[in-house]
Amino acid sequence: MKGWLHEPQNPVGHAIAITHGAGSDCESPLIKAMADALAAAGLWVLRFDLPYRQERKHGPPFPAQAARDRDGLRKAARELREIVPGRVFLAGHSYGGRQASMVAAEDPSVADALLLLSYPLHPPRKPQQLRVAHFPELRTPALFVHGSRDPFGSIDELREAARGIPAKSELLAMEGAPHGLPPSKAALIAAQFREFVEAAALR
Repeated sequence: MKGWLHEPQNPVGHAIAITHGAGSDCESPLIKAMADALAAAGLWVLRFDLPYRQERKHGPPFPAQAARDRDGLRKAARELREIVPGRVFLAGHSYGGRQASMVAAEDPSVADALLLLSYPLHPPRKPQQLRVAHFPELRTPALFVHGSRDPFGSIDELREAARGIPAKSELLAMEGAPHGLPPSKAALIAAQFREFVEAAALR
């Protein structure tokens, strides 16, 4: 697995694996900033590339191989459970977050909570093509972080879709942010996520 392990100075006993969107990798400014912020919040952080990106430096993922990317997320979670005694969370931006949520819907034991950055609710200008078929099976608490200028879904659309999730979910709206969330907000997002998992009795 290609990635980086961030060790917290003041560990709280939990860990999180975070990955990237379809057109990026784990070296993106947002993913690096989030990893630093989550480590500063006390989490061990595995910042890693999904299998498709490990094979190809450029280009989008192939839909037919998405199951293999989900296997990469499962592997990341397993490796973190060998490091920490506490909870293990999954996080991802856009495509990475969608695959993480699908992994959790398939097997709730993989992760104890999800951090979903800019969830790609539907393709731009195609609101009828919702990517929520697995939401009714999602029993893992999920914090969505979404920009008000995201063409992959509006705040209201995502809030409505999240009502179909039986687990606890919350939405942190980023006013004025596009699909690529600003790295400068990483510390705020990390703090909100820690509050979320504590409120969800996952401490």
